[in-house]
Amino acid sequence: MISDDRTHILPHGGKEICQAELPERFTYPFHYTPHPICIEAAEQVKQYLASRADWQEELAGGKMFGVLVVKMPDGAVRFVAAFSGILAGSNDHPYFVPPVYDLLNPEGFFKVEENNISAINREIQRLEQSPAMQEARKKASSARNESAQQLAEFKARMKEAKKLRDEKRKSAVSPEENEALIRESQFMKAEYRRLERQHAEVVARAEEEEHRLSSQIDLLKTERKQRSAALQQRLFMQFRMKNILREEKDLCEIFAATAQKVPPAGAGECAAPKLLQYAFTNRLTPIAMAEFWWGQSPAGEIRHHGHFYPACRGKCLPILTHMLKGMEVDENPLASQEKDRKDIETLYEDEYLAVINKPAGMLSVPGKENRTSVYDIVREKYPSATGPLIVHRLDMDTSGLMLIAKSKEVHEALQKMFLTGDIRKTYTALLDGMVQQDCGTIDLPLAPDHLDRPRQQVNHTHGKKAVTEYRVISRNGNRTLIEFRPLTGRTHQLRLHAASPEGLGAPIAGDPLYGHAADRLYLHAMRLEFIHPVTKEKVVVMKEAGFNTGDR
Repeated sequence: MISDDRTHILPHGGKEICQAELPERFTYPFHYTPHPICIEAAEQVKQYLASRADWQEELAGGKMFGVLVVKMPDGAVRFVAAFSGILAGSNDHPYFVPPVYDLLNPEGFFKVEENNISAINREIQRLEQSPAMQEARKKASSARNESAQQLAEFKARMKEAKKLRDEKRKSAVSPEENEALIRESQFMKAEYRRLERQHAEVVARAEEEEHRLSSQIDLLKTERKQRSAALQQRLFMQFRMKNILREEKDLCEIFAATAQKVPPAGAGECAAPKLLQYAFTNRLTPIAMAEFWWGQSPAGEIRHHGHFYPACRGKCLPILTHMLKGMEVDENPLASQEKDRKDIETLYEDEYLAVINKPAGMLSVPGKENRTSVYDIVREKYPSATGPLIVHRLDMDTSGLMLIAKSKEVHEALQKMFLTGDIRKTYTALLDGMVQQDCGTIDLPLAPDHLDRPRQQVNHTHGKKAVTEYRVISRNGNRTLIEFRPLTGRTHQLRLHAASPEGLGAPIAGDPLYGHAADRLYLHAMRLEFIHPVTKEKVVVMKEAGFNTGDR
């Protein structure tokens, strides 16, 4: 039975919801269009969030929320809501479903052991900052510096002495004089080794206290690491995730079957698993689900206030795969599409290579989804070709020119040309937003979002260099038609450089990851220019995008 009233009436104008308005199958959480009933529920949650004046500062920083439409035991249709992580210092608020496990309970094992680990951290900090450690480090550093300086000075003397001996040997020297020169060299070498041993002893004595204090710190760090790992393991075991078949698995069991093996931090605390756990615990039947972002976009990522997003894959894919077992779930829209495209346009071809025009929505190479890829088509078209064929890739949603190599040797030559920048690529894109500057360069490093692939993010610490030149073609209302020339080839480079506030701040139209979904992604690779690796002739291939600032 439901222990507290966390369910909410759908804002349906007081009308009873009929079965025809409900979806036939549950939402596929990783690629979906929100069902109208979820949109209604989300609007009510948004109104509630707007009414919480005490939360506004924190909410402005951004947080993911979710709604789950459920059928009650008496047949009534209502919804429950959840937030990811912690909100206003708590993971349990009456309007939302409770956490799967309350790790913030001050009496619980997690907070108790977390306090113990914090005490170890404080002791490590005390020892590292203690006057005794500072003095020991100072003495050891001084001894090392003095040793290095004196040995360097003696080496310089040895070098100068050798130079003088070499000069003397250029003139006629007697056997006795030559013997004297040899003895001098041997003496200086022996003296240097003696000096090295002497300094090593001095440095070792100076480092004794530093090593003693450091060993105490190292032992504490080892204990901290062991206790943290054990605590995390014990915590993951408290998250016993349910499904409609009444099966339970903890996070350790769920992730053991995945490539990553170990659950990532925060697993089980996202909105989606919280919602399903509450439904299964209270015998509610899940009908449809959706998650939306509220507030500003997090640093480096692109999230839009109020927009719906799929569940993250890094934390939630293994968990939700278990939790949705036994339910009728919508098919993955990408996986359910048949292999229907058999032809692609060839714009240039000779005996060595070809340039084709990839349609938007087609994969460059085979993926997990049951979709025709460029590789499938060209492999069938050129059965005698050797090597990988595909020289470079375009995102599935991007249309435009791709190079195909008919031999392994040509493939290697073209790939080297891409790496050296000898192949010039130009794209056309329609942006949702007004770009004021007519031209410029975007230099923003990019890195994968490992917990939410295939998303990328701007990352100034760990990102790889990504540079794009741009030129505005035309403007119309709040849309900009632009030309991009990428100088590097990072995943989603143009899409993120366009959408990021640090870039142009105007996402590419139709971009479901970093902007707003539409009938297609309005990004097209329209020009390739290169020197033919065999004939050495200049090759320029163009194909206009077919859209302008008035298209959507």
